[in-house]
Amino acid sequence: MSSQYQMPFITRLPVAFVRGEGVWLWDDKGNKYLDALAGVAVCGLGHAHPAVTAAVCDQAGKLIHTSNWYDIPLQEALAERICRLASMDSAFFCNSGAEANEAAIKLARLYGHNRKVVNPAIIVTEGSFHGRTLATLSATGNRKIQAGFEPLVQGFYRVPYNDLASIRQVADHHAEVVAILVEPIEGEGGIAIPDPGYLKGLRKICDERGWLLLLDEIQTGLCRTGKWFACQHEGVVPDVLTLAKGLGNGVPIGACLARGAAAAVFQPGSHGSTFGGNPLACRAALAVLEVLETGKYERRAEQLGERLRDGFKQRLAGVAGVRDIRGMGLMLALELDRPCKELMTDALARGLLINVTAEKVVRLLPPLILSDDEAERLVRDLSEVVRAFLEKK
Repeated sequence: MSSQYQMPFITRLPVAFVRGEGVWLWDDKGNKYLDALAGVAVCGLGHAHPAVTAAVCDQAGKLIHTSNWYDIPLQEALAERICRLASMDSAFFCNSGAEANEAAIKLARLYGHNRKVVNPAIIVTEGSFHGRTLATLSATGNRKIQAGFEPLVQGFYRVPYNDLASIRQVADHHAEVVAILVEPIEGEGGIAIPDPGYLKGLRKICDERGWLLLLDEIQTGLCRTGKWFACQHEGVVPDVLTLAKGLGNGVPIGACLARGAAAAVFQPGSHGSTFGGNPLACRAALAVLEVLETGKYERRAEQLGERLRDGFKQRLAGVAGVRDIRGMGLMLALELDRPCKELMTDALARGLLINVTAEKVVRLLPPLILSDDEAERLVRDLSEVVRAFLEKK
């Protein structure tokens, strides 16, 4: 297929999908693939989920878009539902994770200016990923994706991930800090899981300093880690929580949620979105939440994650080149001792869709609806692909 009319912003794998059902995708040649990536944590309910499909089709036949100049009952219903689940007070809807984080950054800066801080700054972490707009790119802890886009947005102090002492050190020397922005688990950074107590420590620092705690739950949220939101593993409630990815199961929608003082920062004219929170996107998100609220997906993600990790540890035990097998819920990583980008192509040939991030980490983000048999197949087939890759190097 020719791509002469598309900007070459990504190197695509040689496959084109035409149909999906559950955890499976079919390409234009009729080949079948187990999707262990879920569109990068987007299709948590799998492909063509009946409830989401029905909601989208019904809403498309009624009303897709009006404008945020008018009341949108579906948006109001979604805001109430997602705020209740996240223990937050108010929501701003947009179209993507980057936009949700952009809103959070703007909110934190306005919060600082309202407190008479002339140049409000935000602490961010190494290895993080928050998006590709200029502000979220600047907040991201990956020099590779920042290169060439200078001058970056100022006002960010970067510290090592999972290091509370370094945050306190910044706080002691920079009075202009007003917030911390962090992922509960760094996804693009290689499924980096912080020590127990890290999020509680962040909450304590923010409370002591009057800062806002901004949690990027775009990849970790909506039952993926075994809780509705990853911060709930430590009983932490942030001031601002951002969502996207799995919220619409493939229909683009993002959300920036806030509570307490943070919820009162934005006023009419502070921020906005043309498409954000339109009836179609909100109807899709409501359908997703209705399915997730059946109550089985949190526990199921936890159980499946344990099953997958144990399976990989058994099948890859003693294999030279496998450094670590880790994860939380259905965010899993197989870390190797060498760059392994070609594993994506190797797995594709075996009928598996995976991802490699941080150069040496196989990242798995399977749908929450994965069955036990499908989990066993994933472990078996991917373990064989990894073994074959390591043996030929």
